[in-house]
Amino acid sequence: MENLPQSRRTFLTTLTLLLASGSLLVRYLTPRSSGKRRVIVSAAAADVPPGGALLFRTERVALLRDDTGFYALSLVCTHLGCTVTVTEDALACPCHGSRFDRQGKVLKGPADRSLERFRVEVKGERIEVVG
Repeated sequence: MENLPQSRRTFLTTLTLLLASGSLLVRYLTPRSSGKRRVIVSAAAADVPPGGALLFRTERVALLRDDTGFYALSLVCTHLGCTVTVTEDALACPCHGSRFDRQGKVLKGPADRSLERFRVEVKGERIEVVG
């Protein structure tokens, strides 16, 4: 068996390079959070009927209104990502039959998580859905 000489200097240099490359790797693979709010959709408050919904198909967001005020739900099914449809009393996934109530909670599977809720800001007569 051959003994490979390794000095303390070689070991410390290797260790330093390994730690530096690891920290750079973590820095570039971690997503940046800008800290800025991003308005997904904006609509006039009068456009959302009481007890109704205003759908934004391209953004896959529903802006709903009930007795307590405005709220927004994602139209992306939590099972496999299909776009759910909004009916009078529920939200239904046409792909695999999941059903959600008007608050986004699961009524019937195969989905096992509620729909994502977005923050809603009321600014005068405008409603902004913030993501």
